[in-house]
Amino acid sequence: MRLKSCLIILASVCSISARSQQTDSLLINDPYLAELDSLIAHGDTGFLSLIDSLLNLPTPKLKSQLVMRLGYNSNVVAASRTLGFNQFGVAPGISYYHKSGLYADYTGYWSKEYDPRYYLTVLSGGYMASPTLWWSIMGEYNRYIYAGLGEDEYVPYKNSAGVSNFLDIKWVTLRLDYQLFFGDKTAHRINPSIMLNLEKRKLGRIDRIAFYPTASVLYGSEQITELIPYARTYVGIIYRVRRNLPLYYEQETTRFGVLNYSFSAPISVSVNNWTFLVSYTYNIPQALPGEPITLESSGYISASISKRIEF
Repeated sequence: MRLKSCLIILASVCSISARSQQTDSLLINDPYLAELDSLIAHGDTGFLSLIDSLLNLPTPKLKSQLVMRLGYNSNVVAASRTLGFNQFGVAPGISYYHKSGLYADYTGYWSKEYDPRYYLTVLSGGYMASPTLWWSIMGEYNRYIYAGLGEDEYVPYKNSAGVSNFLDIKWVTLRLDYQLFFGDKTAHRINPSIMLNLEKRKLGRIDRIAFYPTASVLYGSEQITELIPYARTYVGIIYRVRRNLPLYYEQETTRFGVLNYSFSAPISVSVNNWTFLVSYTYNIPQALPGEPITLESSGYISASISKRIEF
């Protein structure tokens, strides 16, 4: 199927990110945001359901369709760093895919941990195409709309745009993403992944059951605020202390490197026009050189249920 290479999106069930201290997190000086680097860059449970539903149809029968879904994520405490929350609970959404390749998506995020509880809306639009049977490409723009931001809360990134490439080699899929986050500032993300396509069709009442184990690495840039000492000797330090001179000055530098290693194990079950998706993801976040933070590895569970309506 021409869109089969898009299956790797299923393995990206919300690659989650940890906020760095004294770096450009999405929201500064507030615990409101902390985890969710790949909300759209890697696809959330809503868009996964859209792609998964498209893959249930043979190519000649591919039609425009509407997909309604409800997603859930357990508590998340680590990973990659640009967009995200400690946990985001329930995520309702709706997607429309046109048979031409154009699509649009709305996703909302709700959690009792935040005030207001409905704290984020993501509006997305894009285009997907399959120039060959083994290569698919997808371009997408996302707009992030936050609710209840206070006067002392700052969101440097409110938009993102990116492109994803998918290459099918028998039962292996290779994926390469590039994502640009922008607003008041910019950040870059590059995410290569490898996935196995393991599926079984027509198993009793089940139309399709699929398992997509995936490994990926996330590269990216971060702006780091470093404290640089004016004096590097004891004599110099004593001199500045006696004259009430500052010992340090701040210097912002941009670093690029590995932000996170991620391993996912999503399972999808399709019955008629319903799709059930559950995934476990384990993240191993990495600090960039000179970044004054300590990151811990962690895992989380995400799930979604969706229904598609064909036109």
